[in-house]
Amino acid sequence: MKTLIHVLLIFLFACASLEAEAQGYPTKPVRFVVPYPAGGYYDLLARVIGAKLGESWGQPVLVENRVGANGMVGTDFVAKSAPDGHTILMGGIGPFGISPSLYPKMAYDPVRDFAPVIHVASAPNVLVVHPSVSAKSVKELIALARADPGKLTFSSAGSGSSQHLSAEMFGAMVGVTMTHVPYKGSAPAVTAVLGGQVSLLFGTMADVVAHIRADKLRALAVTSARRIPALPEVPTMDESGVPGYEATAWFGVFAPAAVPHNIVSKLNEDIGRILLMPDVLERISQQGSAEIIGGSPEQYGAYVRAEIAKWAKVVRESGAKAD
Repeated sequence: MKTLIHVLLIFLFACASLEAEAQGYPTKPVRFVVPYPAGGYYDLLARVIGAKLGESWGQPVLVENRVGANGMVGTDFVAKSAPDGHTILMGGIGPFGISPSLYPKMAYDPVRDFAPVIHVASAPNVLVVHPSVSAKSVKELIALARADPGKLTFSSAGSGSSQHLSAEMFGAMVGVTMTHVPYKGSAPAVTAVLGGQVSLLFGTMADVVAHIRADKLRALAVTSARRIPALPEVPTMDESGVPGYEATAWFGVFAPAAVPHNIVSKLNEDIGRILLMPDVLERISQQGSAEIIGGSPEQYGAYVRAEIAKWAKVVRESGAKAD
């Protein structure tokens, strides 16, 4: 009986300590982990939001790029960090939505090991080709791919990224084979297609829209169900002869699973308020190429679970493999 009482006292003391820490959060600098290299959209979101959080809290928010294994290195680091809210993650579709189906063994569980905080943004990908590729439309690109299977190459931010699976889903739906060339992040993947090292990319809108407008890349289609205000002249995949095709990248904040509810609520409230600031909207909406979402932790958690189920079906039906 004494042992049971002792255990209960320890548990109650631990809960009281966590509650007290939640009340004064943050009590020290906060580490904001980005699991991809600097220069991409994940990194932009973390730096814009982190700067505003630091101003609001009076505590530094330090963005840290922990790169590797298509975002899984940095993601796993946060999963195993102290659950006190002083280490958070800018996560997204690759390490949370797609990788669980693409990799049979992962060091973390995207649902069990994390507390969803807030859905920051969603953005379609856009199929872009290097100007040296002769195709001026999706139909012409399909014809090129069928004429010489495997010759066309596509870059991505890594195996399991939205760029990778967007291309795999496209290949499976139209019956063509292309060669995947994975990179460590979206910035080098874009650089590869800009330099002509690869033929094409299903790039995140925020990463490629400026290059499209500068005529350095040719946009053939967007992967959303509707055309995008940032590129109103670019057709959807459905309009381009691939009915039913839709793939949207998404980004949001996570904390380790055992972070106290009060801290998750504060993070959600503070980031949600930041997302409504006009200067923040201007920077992260990327001139209409990304949709700012927001919402509750519960809504974000439900969305993540639905995405895991969706991409499991795509991986299974496309036969996509991790490179």
